[in-house]
Amino acid sequence: MRRTTINRSTVIIVIFLTVAFIYWIRLFQLQILEERYTVDARSNAIRHKVQYPGRGLIYDRNGEILVYNEAVYDLMIIPGQAKETDWTLLANLLEITEEGAKERYKKARAYSRHAHSVFEKQISKETYGKLQEYLYQFPGFYVQSRTLRRYPRPIAAHVLGDVGEVSESEIARNPYYQMGDYIGKSGLEKYYEEQLRGKKGVKVVMVDVLNREKGSYKGGMFDTVAVSGHELYSTLDASLQAYAEELMYGKRGSIVAIEPSTGEVLALVSAPTYDPNLLIGRVRSANYRVLLNDVQKPLFNRALMAYYPPGSIFKLPQALIGMQEKVITPYSGFACDKSTVGCHNHPDAMSVAEGVRMSCNPYFYQVFRRIIMRGKDPNRFVDSRMGLERWDTLIRSFGLGQRLGIDLSDAKAGFIPDAAYYDRYYGRNQWAFSTIFSVSIGQGEIGLIPLQMANLASIMANRGYYRVPHLVRFIGEDKQVSPFVDTSAHYVPIDRKYFDPVVEGMYGAVHLPGGTARRAYIDTIPVCGKTGTSQNPHGKDHAVFIGFAPQDNPRIAISVFLENSGFGGTWAAPLASLLIEKYLTGKVSRTWLEQQVKAFTVYEPEGNPKAR
Repeated sequence: MRRTTINRSTVIIVIFLTVAFIYWIRLFQLQILEERYTVDARSNAIRHKVQYPGRGLIYDRNGEILVYNEAVYDLMIIPGQAKETDWTLLANLLEITEEGAKERYKKARAYSRHAHSVFEKQISKETYGKLQEYLYQFPGFYVQSRTLRRYPRPIAAHVLGDVGEVSESEIARNPYYQMGDYIGKSGLEKYYEEQLRGKKGVKVVMVDVLNREKGSYKGGMFDTVAVSGHELYSTLDASLQAYAEELMYGKRGSIVAIEPSTGEVLALVSAPTYDPNLLIGRVRSANYRVLLNDVQKPLFNRALMAYYPPGSIFKLPQALIGMQEKVITPYSGFACDKSTVGCHNHPDAMSVAEGVRMSCNPYFYQVFRRIIMRGKDPNRFVDSRMGLERWDTLIRSFGLGQRLGIDLSDAKAGFIPDAAYYDRYYGRNQWAFSTIFSVSIGQGEIGLIPLQMANLASIMANRGYYRVPHLVRFIGEDKQVSPFVDTSAHYVPIDRKYFDPVVEGMYGAVHLPGGTARRAYIDTIPVCGKTGTSQNPHGKDHAVFIGFAPQDNPRIAISVFLENSGFGGTWAAPLASLLIEKYLTGKVSRTWLEQQVKAFTVYEPEGNPKAR
């Protein structure tokens, strides 16, 4: 009897231990091995909401706001919790199709059943208001606030840039970003991304079974505060920028205006341009495709990326190099011999100043010939090579053939042909001055970007140096100088005295009879300028003008490049003079000239209402 009782007790104990062990194994499996149950349980109790910081605002040089933030909302989803969703109701509230709603769900589920992801981004305040009343009916969904960029003036699209959703490759390069985040895609938004974006925070909140937030978790013990991005104080003059874009309506080309003493960019225009408000919000992708496919290429930043032959503005550094190398003097004269290179009709130029004023092609043909052919070697091929190598060193000191260091990511270097280039093209000792003489007047293989042309105008204004063109003066409320800007003076190896005859010629080009830039004349302002005609093998030539004003203590240096517009003195010079007058006096008195410039167009903008 005793043995039977012991056996029964043992069996009962074994049964209890077995059941307990089975329960223990199952709990271990649920809580440790099968993570999804833990995640679901926690998600039903607490939610980690990313707190997106406000992106830094951008101002012009006078404190006018160029870019600000507007509140929008993202509808987030945890796919594993979105069970038995009324897709018809949700689609109606979001003003999308039911098929589109289901497709978004499938995409989010494929990414992760348990992770948070964006279901519908950038919901307006009005849509959010309607959705909020029904949100309790959609388990697994919640709303997260963020900001969207807005532009009070539709200007400076190529400078300011745009912000878009981060790509997978960008996430791979920088762990700060997660799917659904936004990042600067171009312009200042891209270059100063780290300064503008700020620092994300996290808010941990409790939610009930109806998906309703019930307050902070443990009194906000685990919350972190978002830190807003730094403000940018740009160098742009918003009024000048707007006026420049207005004058460029219906034209192709660019304008770059610089304060020569500081290198601060006052205006940077690429035409055609577009309203930067087109590339924000839910319409960004559709508008981007329209702009991308536009035959006028409004997304292409001509001021920084387009290579052009500079034409006769290239005669300015040629004259300076010729005098520095002592192959000419300020009073050297040459006959206007059209048998060497074509030219317009004018008297022979008997000095550097007259050569610049009348823009004589044969004059600068002779200057370049003397620079290249020094007679240092009896072999003309070797002699030309030696001369070009010396010329190459000096011409590059003007910031040509290299990136200038502007605080925008897409600026190009332009192109200056050197001896190695001609060796590859013609073969070593197979070329001489007679092969490359077109370089003397800024044609042939030379390629400059308009930013470099404006920088050349700054060098002339400063009589021998430039500061790197830049677009941001200060960063943050304490207005710290941008660490990306080199504000030191870059001197060209040309004696100061040689600038005087060249500047005299630039003054004469605008103010004296026979000057090629007479249409840049302003009766109250001493403008110095140089016109150019950039040869175009595919159609009508391009018009070029560079200049600065006033003649002494200049406050603005400018380049204007107009595609397919002919001679530089016809339209580029007067357009530049209007901008100079606007900047220096705050108004335009020559309304008749303003109307003429506005009326001149090279294409019909109405073909694409989004571009202008």
